[in-house]
Amino acid sequence: MNTTSPIRTDVAFRVENASYYYGSNLAVRDVFMDVPESKITSLIGPSGCGKSTVLRCFNRLNDLISGAHVKGKITYRGVDLYDKSVDATELRRRIGMVFQKPNPFPKSIYENIAFGARINGYRGDMDALVERSLRGAALWEEVKDKLKESGLSLSGGQQQRLCIARAIAIEPEVLLMDEPCSALDPISTLRIEELMQELKSNYTIIIVTHNMQQAARVSDMTAFFNAQATEAGGKQGYLVEFAPTQTIFNNPAQQATQDYVSGRFG
Repeated sequence: MNTTSPIRTDVAFRVENASYYYGSNLAVRDVFMDVPESKITSLIGPSGCGKSTVLRCFNRLNDLISGAHVKGKITYRGVDLYDKSVDATELRRRIGMVFQKPNPFPKSIYENIAFGARINGYRGDMDALVERSLRGAALWEEVKDKLKESGLSLSGGQQQRLCIARAIAIEPEVLLMDEPCSALDPISTLRIEELMQELKSNYTIIIVTHNMQQAARVSDMTAFFNAQATEAGGKQGYLVEFAPTQTIFNNPAQQATQDYVSGRFG
């Protein structure tokens, strides 16, 4: 099994022999992975293989689940994310999250951006920040004349871009995206994919996707996870292969990867 990452000098996250538990249940085991800076990394694999679990460990969202814990080591720019000195709240400001289903606040478009920035202590020109964030999410031209309208009045694709704007308004360094296009139509999906390409010059992006074509289109690196049945009747995820996306889809090292990307299972 190929569980080692290519050696990189521009590593954002380094995952070393990490295993993820929910209570005593081992959900994902023995992950080794170097996630590069200012690139898009996709996590792919069948349902139940632990992709979202791994994603949430990068900003410690799993800490919010009783009994969840990590063994092994995960560092961000050389800092151990699970060291007792690390402030999880500050970590989540620096490592933002965009969820599967768009979840704008029941507030105006303007306040969707301003609210998060305000509670995170922003004291600058709020109008300028709102515009800059909406422009960053390629939404400004569509909403600039209706900033007082509810964010819930937007289309699904616009709502997801609003959530991305809200995430970048607090000036993170990383964007985690958990199937951000799964609830969207093809046109909105294409717009989000184009936006990711625009954003990666300023952010490290990690995306979970069930859409292999999307992973092939947007990502620079791809991690393929698989799952095996446990004696208790559940599933245990593991990393099969992590490599440049073109390698994963055109010349993978593992037969299981080839079988998955060619549609033989999953």
